[in-house]
Amino acid sequence: MTGKLCICMAALACAGMISPLRGQSNVETDRQAIGTLMDRFMDAWNRHDAKAFAAVFAEDADFTNWRGEGASGRSKIEAFHAPMFATIFKNSHQSYTAINTRFIRSDVATVDVHWEMTGAMDAQGDPRPDRRGLLSFTMEKNAGQWQIVVMHNLDSTALLPLSNSATKNP
Repeated sequence: MTGKLCICMAALACAGMISPLRGQSNVETDRQAIGTLMDRFMDAWNRHDAKAFAAVFAEDADFTNWRGEGASGRSKIEAFHAPMFATIFKNSHQSYTAINTRFIRSDVATVDVHWEMTGAMDAQGDPRPDRRGLLSFTMEKNAGQWQIVVMHNLDSTALLPLSNSATKNP
């Protein structure tokens, strides 16, 4: 009896040790899936493919660019980007330098992505300086797949530098 009790206790202890590892493994798996989604996002951008770009968004997603303009719904996000991929962004290349993910729930995450871009043009077709900024996403896992439900874009190269007086505490 004592031997069976020891085996049961050992099994329960192992199960307790394995359970947190499984949770950690799920988080890591989700981080990797979000990274893969960002790879698809960047690949679609760099191919200037509005349909593939919009495909990483949820059907009812909201998108807002750095100017505060946006679109709601996957089809409108596609329509919003198609003319820009044919003009001002047709030679652009975007990449990311860092991804920071915070899980709100096991199926909801906020994701900040630091990006860089080359090859963009202004409305007159003249080259724009290289750009960098922050993409801020809310993502949701539906049917085992991560999708973007909200996206906001910040172009830090479009911001005026802070003066020394603005950075000091009052």
